[in-house]
Amino acid sequence: MDIRPNHTIYINNLNDKIKKEELKRSLYALFSQFGQVVEIIAMKTTKMRGQAFVVFKELAAATNALRQLQGFPFYNKPMRIQYAKTDSEVISKMKGTYGDKDKKKEKKKKAAQEALANVAKKPAQGSNAQPHIPAVQVPDNPPNYILFLSNLPEETNEMMLSMLFNQFPGFKEVRLVPGKHDIAFVEFESDAQAGVAKDALQGFRITATCAMKITYAKK
Repeated sequence: MDIRPNHTIYINNLNDKIKKEELKRSLYALFSQFGQVVEIIAMKTTKMRGQAFVVFKELAAATNALRQLQGFPFYNKPMRIQYAKTDSEVISKMKGTYGDKDKKKEKKKKAAQEALANVAKKPAQGSNAQPHIPAVQVPDNPPNYILFLSNLPEETNEMMLSMLFNQFPGFKEVRLVPGKHDIAFVEFESDAQAGVAKDALQGFRITATCAMKITYAKK
């Protein structure tokens, strides 16, 4: 088990009932908070079921994700994470299935991730970070412990949003709106806690094309 750190982490004990595309999107939403994700490999073959590889651009991001998410209850099963044995063998085999179209998509995803990384870094600096969004923000309601999310992609689900928001103190629950895939509500214990999450995740891209808009819900 003495595997050298590398850019690729190997995850197993995943819920194998989740569809491959949903699994990849959820892993992307969860792991991209630690750094730029270059690629996620998940296959539904019998041999690879319940397993995935996440390839990070930076080694430090892979290390941080491994430590922070070890045992994280992902779709009700604790994830087991370790460094992949090599960055080459299994990854290069699977990369053979990736065409040029996918590479172009990955480039767009990377550009989105870089923009996100800049947004995600700012909240850690404390209150100084707050003015960076409102200048271009749509008119907002007065502070409130419930956030209103809009411009969500069609594939958004409760699990994805919970994973994004439960990293912030005071998170209580996510509420989806039946029949409306592009909006949701997220409740926190206090207005201030909701404000921290709002600033940190403003503009977060669950997919490369949809930047999430967050305002305070109307009271």
